[in-house]
Amino acid sequence: MNRTLKWAVAGLIAVVPFALSAQAGNNTYVGAKKCKMCHHLEYTSWQTTTHAKATDVAKASTQRKFGPECLKCHATNADANMPGVQCEACHGAGSAYKKFPIMKDLAKAKANGLIIPTQETCNQCHTGKGHSKKVEFKTAINNKSAIHKFKHPLGK
Repeated sequence: MNRTLKWAVAGLIAVVPFALSAQAGNNTYVGAKKCKMCHHLEYTSWQTTTHAKATDVAKASTQRKFGPECLKCHATNADANMPGVQCEACHGAGSAYKKFPIMKDLAKAKANGLIIPTQETCNQCHTGKGHSKKVEFKTAINNKSAIHKFKHPLGK
């Protein structure tokens, strides 16, 4: 192998992981209706949850005044156009992992920005301070009224 080719290969090895993570970091939000196309069971059960109604609940509250700061936890991506805690609020913006050939391969989906929720995911909003209730992920994970019914266990 000549010297130039070796440097080119070494450069690719060094750059590709950063390019993949940059790609995952630049994803855009597509909305729960896009997720519904393949994840109908999850979408349908999610619609009945408090997460799905989070923006409406915040707006209807008589205990505190609704404002833009409420959207941080009561809307996906803090965007009023994405009301409720939709799929991507926990799983990350889906533009790069939404396609079936990527989504069917967990490693590819993760490389393209899919987040498998953990306790830290919940802690972003469920701080236990103010009006936010602390939740324990491991006990809430199968709670249909809190999250949604799963067709497959997470990470499988």
